[in-house]
Amino acid sequence: MQPTLRDTLESSADKFPNKDALVYPERDQRWTYAEFDEKANRLANQLSERGVEHGDRVSTLLFNGSEIILTVFACAKLGAVFNPLNFRLKASEVEFILDDAESKLLVFEEATRLAVEGARENLDTVETFVSIDDAAEDEVDFYDLLASGSPDRPATEVAEDDAYAFIYTSGTTGRPKGVVHEHRDMMEHNLICIAEGGYRRDDVGLSALPLYHCAELQAALFPRIQLGATNVVVHEFDPVDVLSAIEEHGVNLMFAAPTAWNALALTQAEADFDVSSLRLGLYGAAPMPGEVLDNCMEQLCDDYVQAYGMTEIGPCGTFQQPEEQRPKQGSAGLPALNHQLRIVEPDAAPDQTVEQGDIGEILFAGPCTMREYWNRPEATAESLREADGKEWYYTGDLGYRDEDGYLYVVDRKDDMIISGGENIYPTEVEDVLFTHPDVTEAAVVGEPHAEWGEAVVAYVVGDTTAEELDAFLKDGDDLADFKRPREYHFVEELPKNPSGKVQKFKLRES
Repeated sequence: MQPTLRDTLESSADKFPNKDALVYPERDQRWTYAEFDEKANRLANQLSERGVEHGDRVSTLLFNGSEIILTVFACAKLGAVFNPLNFRLKASEVEFILDDAESKLLVFEEATRLAVEGARENLDTVETFVSIDDAAEDEVDFYDLLASGSPDRPATEVAEDDAYAFIYTSGTTGRPKGVVHEHRDMMEHNLICIAEGGYRRDDVGLSALPLYHCAELQAALFPRIQLGATNVVVHEFDPVDVLSAIEEHGVNLMFAAPTAWNALALTQAEADFDVSSLRLGLYGAAPMPGEVLDNCMEQLCDDYVQAYGMTEIGPCGTFQQPEEQRPKQGSAGLPALNHQLRIVEPDAAPDQTVEQGDIGEILFAGPCTMREYWNRPEATAESLREADGKEWYYTGDLGYRDEDGYLYVVDRKDDMIISGGENIYPTEVEDVLFTHPDVTEAAVVGEPHAEWGEAVVAYVVGDTTAEELDAFLKDGDDLADFKRPREYHFVEELPKNPSGKVQKFKLRES
């Protein structure tokens, strides 16, 4: 039988029983691999006592903590399907996902109780509600389960092609879809991340971004556990808390979106924590702007690795190594190990590739691609297509490859603006706006226009004015006049999904 996700923890517990596995300062918890594995067994056996069987869905509505990590491994030991929800979701969104996934049990915390109670009366399938703090009379206390469960490994058979999780896409375009990943996807993905991401067994890794999201969970935490590295968890991203954790626990590496790395570098410039232990920063969701990269290298550490991808492919499909950050700044790197990449005419067959340097839709074929979208056969058929003996995933992203094969992501296919018959890619406008010294963030969308079809509209976070930005773009040499925004909106913040990507559909609806 091939290894499954539960084997990653059990193997490390067997090899390194006395090594620190999980450090969670919020609850003053520090567990060795042997203790971590035993607690996952205890939780798994108690979930089984409450009717959770092989294939049943177990959902979480949790901030970062030991509880969400124990739950995913308890599910892996039972062959149950892990279903993590964004802790920021409202009641109607929670209700939709739990019903769509047909979840049997939900683990939540006091901070998410309001959403749970709002959804609870209409839920069709959830039988058991487990609270990690202040459980009500009709709820189960999470830590009572840990205290009373058997420490023995559950006898359930788990196969490599069993579903390990339903990870619901965070939605840059609308209703989320449940991405079904199998155990073998994660085993392959762990090895790829270890090889490409520069992970080491003696690392102390930090989980600061949400663990309900595939980037932090599958591209950061899982590979470290398979190696037997130590894992420090902070409850929620806060620059001061993260820098303090790096200093206190000697953190070597961590993953964050460029916006989070920027916040850390700016905070460090003022706070001056001891971050000398940090040897490698991993990032994704967007290329690292040159100014941010410079600041991070000056304030935090010298080496960075970028991963590009999406939930549906593992998530990592390309990597950009430390030595490539400067010469290939702005690129997403080269295809990951055992992955193939093609650029085709949007929505065309996988063999209808474009010429090198031309923009088209990005396709991936690799060993970590999802099985399907849960209950969405039409969406699955549209996104997964067979060709040349491989299954190609259509990303919906537009990009091109340079003469060295490096991928450059231009924009989302759905975000391209057609104004006066001209194709305009919002990213190129955003990149120029970002060079203005008073612009912190910018997002560009197309909005209906009676004469041009669509007009370029910019949403900006920063201390400046429309007149100043318009003059800046007109005086510069970086942007053709027809690409210049015709309207500016100044906002306190841009709506983002958990991986840091701007949710432009929310801007269009505002």
